[in-house]
Amino acid sequence: SDLSAELGLEDRPDEGHLHLSIRRAESGIGWEVLIRLTPLPLSARAWRVCNRPYALNATIAHSMVRLAGPRIQERFLNLCCGSGTLLVERMKLGPAACAIGIDSDPEALDCAERNIEAAPPREAPPVGGDGSIGAAGAVGGYNTFWMDRGSSGFQIDGQWRTSIIVDPPNGRQPPLTPEAQARRAEQAAFLRPNTGTAWWLIENGLEAPGPYDDPEIRPLAERCLLGFGSTAGPPMLPVLYNNLKRIVQTDDHVMILAEMVHDARIVRMNDEHAPPAIRSWLGDSVGRWEGDTLVVDTTNFNDTPALSGASRNLRVVERFTRIDADTLLYQFTVDDPTVWTAPWSGEYIWPATRDRVYEYACHEANYSFRGILGGARLLEEDVREGRVPEPPR
Repeated sequence: SDLSAELGLEDRPDEGHLHLSIRRAESGIGWEVLIRLTPLPLSARAWRVCNRPYALNATIAHSMVRLAGPRIQERFLNLCCGSGTLLVERMKLGPAACAIGIDSDPEALDCAERNIEAAPPREAPPVGGDGSIGAAGAVGGYNTFWMDRGSSGFQIDGQWRTSIIVDPPNGRQPPLTPEAQARRAEQAAFLRPNTGTAWWLIENGLEAPGPYDDPEIRPLAERCLLGFGSTAGPPMLPVLYNNLKRIVQTDDHVMILAEMVHDARIVRMNDEHAPPAIRSWLGDSVGRWEGDTLVVDTTNFNDTPALSGASRNLRVVERFTRIDADTLLYQFTVDDPTVWTAPWSGEYIWPATRDRVYEYACHEANYSFRGILGGARLLEEDVREGRVPEPPR
């Protein structure tokens, strides 16, 4: 169009609209101009080749599917499927075991089939990512299909909770000790966004160490050795996905299997702790019964426990109490005087489920690890060969 040519803006009506609003200024002098580039609204799908009376709005269909939390193993059934909007929106968010549309009107089924055939598959992310932050963001990140945010909040003693931490009362961890603050600042020096350059050589010299020099300096979760986010703990905290636990109890042991990275905690009942020289990522857990509550005391951690920031001096006391047939109350207290200025405690609900605990085959599919280290070598070669003249901005 003439406006597109004058402004130098590419006209791509299949992807969005140019919204232009002009009004006289309230002062009466001059004009106020609003220019907004907007993507196509969800209700205006380019793939619609036919519509039906009273067809479901695509915005509502998209919201319904997102709220339902689509899962790869589900069988999706859409009664009175109409023009197929709900089916298309569901399948564009990710795969399902099957998706079936049913309608008593043959013309509606024909319309739905035509729309499904016309709907394009999900597109690859743009080069360099979409600019968003976090696990759902740039290239290689997860989209929301894979994230398990849960379907509801939880109550304890009749109160809705907004934080797992209950002590301190503000729901936050206590302040760090000066030593812990210094360690965290040192670690933060290696936490940088991926700028596509070997910044560690650019900033510190060609012989400077970097975060990708050795596979053993990469995070444990990245190496598939331990679940991230203290999912196996202790304390055992909810994370991005795979939050199910399986508890197996015998007369003298309790096993707690975390779905993430299939970490298995072994709790010895009514026993002494191992000697201080024997240490591990999950620590040494010893349990006892206090009435109907299982109390687990864990010490003997190594230098890198699952709990972020914690040290080998960490001690965690957990309490497992069954509230009813379908609800377990999980409580814990963290004490690490070399990291936090005071102990802190938390609690949340473990609801029973009939869902299966699937094998988390992390290491078997960790082919990207070679790419992480190999990519770093290529970036370093660019710096040494002078192909990166300036530091990243």
